Amino acid sequence: MPYPFHFAYHVSDLDEARDFYTGALGAVEGRSTDTWVDFDFYGHQLSLHLGAPFANAATGKVGGHMVPMPHFGIILPLDEWNKLAGRLEERQTDFILAPSVRFKGEPGEQWTMFFRDPSGNPIEVKGLAPDSDIFAK
Repeated sequence: MPYPFHFAYHVSDLDEARDFYTGALGAVEGRSTDTWVDFDFYGHQLSLHLGAPFANAATGKVGGHMVPMPHFGIILPLDEWNKLAGRLEERQTDFILAPSVRFKGEPGEQWTMFFRDPSGNPIEVKGLAPDSDIFAK
């Protein structure tokens, strides 16, 4: 990973966010105040601030599925993706798109899942096999 990204957005409850981002997603909590908290999210910095979460709607069509826009996420090696999918399933996560493979046998084959954090922010996690090309055409 050449450069980590920083992404700051609103959540409605910091304690719920802490539980979800550390317990379900495996993020590591960093600095915080009573109005925001930073997380190490697979080497990237998420900064969650108290406030109204961003508006989103199922307007993105990918394959045969409508997905929420905007959304953010992470791309993981397939073994890490499987571990995360298992943790989310154990927590009985309400998936927008349950863990599944898309573009099977095509360039860009990937495993994906969509879900929301407790504040309703949509998250996509993709899993790629070691020989996959993230930017395949």
